[in-house]
Order: sequence, then C-alpha cells, then structure tokens
Amino acid sequence: MNASAAGELVVAISSRALFDFEEENEVFETSDDRAYMQMQLARLETPAKPGVAYPLVRKLLAFNTGGVRRVDVVILSRNDPVSGLRVFRSVKGANLAIERGVFTRGRAPFGYLESLNAHLFLSANADDVRAALLAGFPAAVVYAHSTRVDSHPDEVRIAFDGDAVLFADEAERVYQSQGLDAFQAHEASLAGKPLPPGPFKPLLEALHRLQQIDAEVTQMRVRTALVTARSSPAHERAIRTLMDWDIQIDEAFFLGGLAKGDFLRKFEPDFFFDDQTRHVVSAAQHVPSGHVVHGIANEPE
Repeated sequence: MNASAAGELVVAISSRALFDFEEENEVFETSDDRAYMQMQLARLETPAKPGVAYPLVRKLLAFNTGGVRRVDVVILSRNDPVSGLRVFRSVKGANLAIERGVFTRGRAPFGYLESLNAHLFLSANADDVRAALLAGFPAAVVYAHSTRVDSHPDEVRIAFDGDAVLFADEAERVYQSQGLDAFQAHEASLAGKPLPPGPFKPLLEALHRLQQIDAEVTQMRVRTALVTARSSPAHERAIRTLMDWDIQIDEAFFLGGLAKGDFLRKFEPDFFFDDQTRHVVSAAQHVPSGHVVHGIANEPE
C-alpha cells in the first residue's frame, strides 16, 4: 500500500457509478436481494463494463505516482458483501488501484463518509445523495445514461455550476422570489462580499491542491471550469468569491440563460455538477453529469 500524501483527495463511489450494473440493478429493484446476489455470483468471472464515472476515477488514480497516494477511491455501496466480490473482481480486471470498500446490503451507506473523510460521494441513489449533502459532504446523483467522455488522457476536467453547488444558494433564492432584475441588482450591490460556500467547495479545494503538484512529480493535470447562468454584472461576485478563497478556476462561462450543453460538449469535462435537473438532463446528452440535490431548486414546492 502506498503512503498517503497530506490532504489526499478521497472519493467514495457506488458500484453503479463506477461500473455499468444497470441490468443487474433491474433485478435488484424488481426482486429480492438473493436473486441479485445469485446473478452477481453467476457473473463473477465476467468483468463489468465501465460506468459513467469510470474515466474520472481512472484519471484521478493516475495521480498516485512515486509511491505516494494522492487520491484514494473507496467503493461505498448498498451491495451485499457477496456481490462485492464481483465489484472487486471488476476493479482488478480493470487494473484500478482501489483497495477499500464498504458494502451495507441495502442499508444507507452515507454515514461512513465521515470515517472516510470523503471529499466527494458519487451514487445512483438519490436518497443517499440527499443524506450525504445534508451531512455536509459533496455528493451527486450520477446520471447513469450520460454520454461518456474519455478524452484528454493527461488531464482531469471538472465543471461546476455556481449557485447551490460551489456557492450557497442565497442569490438563487433572490432570483426565485424576486426575478432576474432583482437578482442582478442584489449581486451587483454585493460584488465585493464573498458568497458563502456551497456544498462542493471542499472538492474544489482538494482539486486545487492537486493542481499545485509539480509537473515533474506527475504528468496528470487538473483543469476546472465554472459553468453558470450568471452574466454581467452578477459575474463579478462569483469571481471575487473564488479570489477570496484563493482558488483559481481555469475557465469560466457566464451564459446568461444560454443552454450549457454545447459549451460543456466543447470543454469535455470528465464530470459536470449542477443543482437543477433540467441542466443536468441537458448536459448528460453531451458529458458525464451529476445532480447536486441541494438548494431551493430541490426543495418541495
């Protein structure tokens, strides 16, 4: 086992986010877990196909060079331990350096995120993601049928929405209750006041630490993007907030209502995170996408 680097990035991921277990999940959803276990055992020697987050995980693990573990990926799954055998067989077959797993046989696994010191939880289970976000952990529901992107082999690309993802949703609440003009005026008047952090700030900070690694240590790089419906003059507060956090974003898209999908298709992120279902559905047609079930857009009407 490699030595851990200080401040390593920890990603907890469900088996369905890492591998394509959609066919098996249909059995799990429509039958009892014993039928699911039997299917997984019958397919023990059949490697699972890559899932939507597979390219992201493979690239992140490539930061572990020179005997130092800078990224730790842990399987955190509602699967039973027996079905976990196939998960780890598939991990081995894919030559992924994943050593840890937590399998809870149908029970919600999010409670173990604190013990793992996780910076990100990716799952296909919306209830688990909501619970993780409420507990203060960056988490997203993976859209398993997202278009998969596997380009830029030496670069991890992550794209974030702003309000309710990187930032708190206080400005979004102004927009929802008072409209666009009030939102623009509110943000212009507070341009010099940093926005409160949103649920994904810890992940952005962890990625920022990876960006500081010398190119001679690892050839892998991180490139980040802010993809937001904000436009001028509301753009300034977002930029100044990142400056206050001492975090640099590589690219920023202030789209003012334009569809995000085409811009994301050209940026080609390994993952995109947004709090609004319509944006995630649109983005998933072009890139791997996750729904951050947080903020006013996800509260009951």
